[in-house]
Amino acid sequence: MKYILRLLESPFWALVRKEFRQILRNKQLIVLLIVPPTVQLLIYGTALNPDVHNLRLGVIDYANVEASRELVSAMTSNRVFILESVPTSEKELSRQVEEGKLDVGVIIPPEFPRRLAQKSAEIQVFIDGVDANTAGIASGYMNQIIQQYNRGLAQVQTSSFVSPQVVFLYNPGLTSSWFFVPGVMGLVLTLIGTLVSAVTVVKEKDTGTLEQLLMTPAADWEILLSKIVPLVLLMMGDVLLALTLGLVVFNLPFRGNFLLFFGLSSMYLFVGISLGMMLATITRSQQQVVLTSFFINMPLVQTSGAIAPIEAMPPFFQVLSLLNPLRHYITIVRGILLKGVGIDVLWMNVLALVGFAVVLMTISVKRFRSQLS
Repeated sequence: MKYILRLLESPFWALVRKEFRQILRNKQLIVLLIVPPTVQLLIYGTALNPDVHNLRLGVIDYANVEASRELVSAMTSNRVFILESVPTSEKELSRQVEEGKLDVGVIIPPEFPRRLAQKSAEIQVFIDGVDANTAGIASGYMNQIIQQYNRGLAQVQTSSFVSPQVVFLYNPGLTSSWFFVPGVMGLVLTLIGTLVSAVTVVKEKDTGTLEQLLMTPAADWEILLSKIVPLVLLMMGDVLLALTLGLVVFNLPFRGNFLLFFGLSSMYLFVGISLGMMLATITRSQQQVVLTSFFINMPLVQTSGAIAPIEAMPPFFQVLSLLNPLRHYITIVRGILLKGVGIDVLWMNVLALVGFAVVLMTISVKRFRSQLS
């Protein structure tokens, strides 16, 4: 209780209250926080539908005979499937699909050669259905490859064939919006968070109120943090709005932990707003900050996997996307909402967000300190 009272009486809390009052008086800012996210979610969730290739394949070949090896070779002879993993068990294969390391998993049973000699053999195919478009393409190509393989068998032995049993995981109906809406949620939070926070600080530069902060008995990090915290709290309303639209309009499932989702979303908002604050420290006017914001945000969006899968990008950009905080947040959102995974699977993405938050906050504080001095 003593620490709470001390916080309420501190200069930091006074600055936070001032920022809340200032934001709530700005009606244009309130509209910006509500209307664009709603419109963008509805448009992108309905309209987007890109193509993909270079799908990651995992194979368990229990038979391990010439016929099964030829089937695996047929699957990987083009650029649609790339053999990424050869797990030793079905549990390991399922885990790799769940963690997003594989797009397609194939199990060739031990009785494959015997069944093939008896005119019919079945294999099990698991496809990650989170991205409905990718899953549909994977299913179509898998069927084409197996049909071609069967035609090759027909030249050797009549009427023997392989039939795949395809199972779509996490998105059985292959609904495209289930892939796009989580990506658009991250996209909207990035655009709104960076732009609003940057414009808020630059506006204080233009009006001269930034210099008045020199008179406050607060540390420079307290001044900067007092601008970030109110925006994070207000933009959590955008997170709730986007989630509600996803659940109500697009029937998006929510299979994970509710508190984990909102906790990690608030962490990403902190990253996005810190990025906006950093942009505000390197620009001199609202026009400059808007142009710079779009210059920074467009590459973030294009390399995040929000619109087009990362597997469809050139290898250089796939590696470069690891430095994109939006990529990690979208992975977190899709993992929690569609797969129901927890921190044990998403810990690398969480650590990445923490790292981005620390780096951006450190740079912003140093730049902010130099401007105040």
